[in-house]
Amino acid sequence: MKINNKSFRPFIDKQELHCMVEQLASAVSKDYAEADLMVCPVLTGAYLFAADLTRQLTIPCRMQFVRYTSYSGMASTGTVSAVLPFTSEVTGRDVLIVEDVIDSGLTIQVMLQEIVKLQPRSVKVCALLYKPNSFRGNYSIDYVGREIGDEFIIGYGMDYDELGRNLPEIMVIDE
Repeated sequence: MKINNKSFRPFIDKQELHCMVEQLASAVSKDYAEADLMVCPVLTGAYLFAADLTRQLTIPCRMQFVRYTSYSGMASTGTVSAVLPFTSEVTGRDVLIVEDVIDSGLTIQVMLQEIVKLQPRSVKVCALLYKPNSFRGNYSIDYVGREIGDEFIIGYGMDYDELGRNLPEIMVIDE
């Protein structure tokens, strides 16, 4: 597949994604069985993952979408902007931040610094994909669907210049 003169090839198919989400939903449901859970998907990349994850939860949950940006094209800008920040609805609740992919960890680091000011009961991070070779954060990622290398990926909510989010599988750049 070509998007803006870049070629992409299949990387993680729909079946593997389904299994990853199912395992994550089972772990979250078990850990939050007695909690007042607020799921906070990070827009825009995590919207498909968060929808599938929450549909498979066996516990009730609230949702609050947040949007923090740090990417332009295929690279991080190094600056995180809060477009749609957390609100006081997280105060006193158990919060699960749902992210599509964590690479450097900069975005989540800023989000964690912001959310703590609102005094949630607890905060955990759930990532569909995690790039340990790129990670520079000093916090734990509580739920990880799969570790990957430093490849640039699209699909299943993730994009290249806002294109490719609608793909039902994850594609990797083919250079």
